[in-house]
This record gives sequence, structure tokens and C-alpha cells, in this order.
Amino acid sequence: MSRLYRELLETITAEIVAGDRQPGEMLPKETDLAEQFEVSRGVAREGIRALQERGLVDVKHGKGATVTPANRWDVLSPDVLGAALRSRRASGMIEAYLESRRILEVPAAEIAARRASAQQLDEVRAAHEAMRRAASRRSPRAEELFHATDQRFHQALARATHNAALAQMIERIHSAIYAAWSSELPLRERYARAIKEHQAILDAVVDGDPEAAGSAMQQHLEIRRP
Repeated sequence: MSRLYRELLETITAEIVAGDRQPGEMLPKETDLAEQFEVSRGVAREGIRALQERGLVDVKHGKGATVTPANRWDVLSPDVLGAALRSRRASGMIEAYLESRRILEVPAAEIAARRASAQQLDEVRAAHEAMRRAASRRSPRAEELFHATDQRFHQALARATHNAALAQMIERIHSAIYAAWSSELPLRERYARAIKEHQAILDAVVDGDPEAAGSAMQQHLEIRRP
């Protein structure tokens, strides 16, 4: 049954994020949603529960589900992020994610340059080498693999801070943004630039230079505009 509510979840999420359903607006009753999406009441109930878990609605017994304001949404949910990136909120959402990454990952790179063990440096090097190999592939999954190795690099660097809480926060942001990330740059140009920028971060961390590591990460996370 868990997959039957996906259409309901994705449709209503998109409507809320796009502003087609305003904060304070009541969702249709379970019976009406079940009829609209041609599912059972149990599946409709599961869909409403999923919306509630993502902070998109507030459910009160006997009153139904009410749309919540944007500051209540779980913006680290891939469902919410994906809907936002397909809406008029896309530009602001990307900037907010990149700002969050700069706040966390610039000092994380500086800390990693001070604290990384030899084994952790090897893990960061291995992730960078995996990025190079992924960039050279021509398979249909090449871009997906490249994003996965990019994520692996940043997570290895975060673990090198020896701060588990910081590493987990960075990992959750990555998991959300990579689920829906797209770029206007040509693929090969994007690969080349990413590898060069990650190399600069790696070199600074290996050299134990916190200032250079933070600067390289800051440059990597800058928003490029045409």
C-alpha cells in the first residue's frame, strides 16, 4: 500500500509549494481524496500522514488537515525540495541551500585541515579520484555516478572534522539537494570545474592550511550567474 499514495503526496505537495493551496486552507476529507485519486480511505489517510510528516499540513482530530505556512515545511525533504525546484520558488530555494552549505562547509573545511587523520585524508583523496573516474565514463548513469562521488567527497571531508553532529547536518543537506539538483552548464564543463575546485580543497586540507581550505570551499560554493 505504501506506493499507492505517491500520486496523492506528489500532487498535493506540488500544489501547496506552488501556492495553489494557501496556508490555513483545509484539505478535502479523506473520503473525497480517496475518490479523487481512486484509492482507498486507508491510502488517502497514509498520504495525509506523509504530508504531515513533511510539515505541509497540520492535522487535528475531528477537524481534518490544514495547509501550513512555508516556515513549517521540512525543506530538507526531497519531496518538498523537488516540488520547490519545479516552482517559482526554485531560485530562492537554491540560494538558500547554497547559503546553508557555505555556513556549514566553509568552517568544516577549515576544521578538517586541522584535524584530519591520515586515514581520513586517504578517504578524501579516494573520493576525488572516484570523481575523476566517473567524469571519464560515457554510460547513461555517468552523471548520476558523478553526483554520487561528489557527495562522497564532501561527506568524507565532513567526517574529517571529527564532529559527528556537523557531519550529519551536512549529509542531510546533501541528500536533499542532490535528489533534485540540475545545472545549466554543459556536462563536461561542469565536470572539469568541479574536479578542479575539489582538488583545491583537497590540496589545502592535505597541507593542513585552514585558511586556504575555507577559501577554496567558499569559492566552490559561490553561485555562478550568467
